[in-house]
Amino acid sequence: MKVLYVHNKYAKPSGEEHAANELVELLREHGHDVKWFTRSSAEIADSSLGKIKALVTGIYNPCSAKALSKVLDEYRPDIVQVQNLYPLLSSSVFDPIKKRGIPVVMRCPNYRLFCPEGLSLDPTGKICERCWGGHEINCARLNCMGSRSKSIGYALRNAFGRISGNIVRGVDVFIVQSEFQKQKFMGQGIPAERIGILAGISPRLETSSSDTLGDWVSFVGRVSAEKGIYEFIDAARMNPEIPFKVAGNLDSNFNLPDDIPANVEFVGFKKGKELDILYINSRLVVVPSKWYEGFPNVIVRGMLHHKPVITSREGAMQSIIDSGINGILVLPGDALALGKAIGDLYFDKEKCREFGDNGYRKAATVYSRETIYEELMGIYAQAIRQNGAGVRR
Repeated sequence: MKVLYVHNKYAKPSGEEHAANELVELLREHGHDVKWFTRSSAEIADSSLGKIKALVTGIYNPCSAKALSKVLDEYRPDIVQVQNLYPLLSSSVFDPIKKRGIPVVMRCPNYRLFCPEGLSLDPTGKICERCWGGHEINCARLNCMGSRSKSIGYALRNAFGRISGNIVRGVDVFIVQSEFQKQKFMGQGIPAERIGILAGISPRLETSSSDTLGDWVSFVGRVSAEKGIYEFIDAARMNPEIPFKVAGNLDSNFNLPDDIPANVEFVGFKKGKELDILYINSRLVVVPSKWYEGFPNVIVRGMLHHKPVITSREGAMQSIIDSGINGILVLPGDALALGKAIGDLYFDKEKCREFGDNGYRKAATVYSRETIYEELMGIYAQAIRQNGAGVRR
């Protein structure tokens, strides 16, 4: 099968793009021919002219449609997989694909179809669905992007994509990452038969061990408010005898508190063997996110390392972690509950090992590369059937 993967890359690497790269690699491992069609936001980063360009091209970019038309005619893919459209591709890319009758799937790791900002968070960091249902004006009204012009631009491009119908008509099957996310999409009018669930793929480990209990309580990922970093720090303050580690790039909006507890260490961004060593030396992995996470790979990586996970009872997290079996679920934003769960589990070494082993078994089966591949092939077959039935009207 020939697959064309269409994606507007972000200015900086992200978990979303890592997952996309893993899917492409998985397809190639099984003998499929995969070609990328990409633009990158790095092309316009830190440029005033680029920001103006992004406002225009985010709404509709005929140049991207023209460039894609040429690739489609030369490459002749059997199926097209689309991911991020903004700001340089836009919903214009669906026109040439639809014209050629090629089946299309769109991977949706966030909620950008309904929320211009994508995370469904308001400027205070609270879960927000005020733009959903065709009310994108709220993004501009609330200034969700921290810049009035940027917020207006984001709202306009989402409104155009919705009103024009380019996305809904252009996609045969939308790929979400959990039943929770599927229900949210259905609530916005997308039929169940046009939604496929594909969980995150298990990451490859460069170094692995099931014997090391570890000493640290680790936070891995973007260091930002919606990821629950402030609650993590508060939990560390409640447990001064336990060492806490924070691994990840600092978000531009993150403000380091003046009273950081002495038991919290920021170790920076880690990858590869360094990241695996961090996991091995951790006793617990904590993912205190406060938004509708699509599928945090940090959780599955922890499970593959036989580590119990404490995370929020929110979004996809509650479908990955079975509380009391392979980890603990707490209410998002509840630092007190988080701190107590960490303190109770940390000193129960037997339970840490039990939860860790249970998590490993789930990750090695439910989220294995082979399982994800089979599910992806099922979604592709679903898209081909939908395309043949003429559902994109």
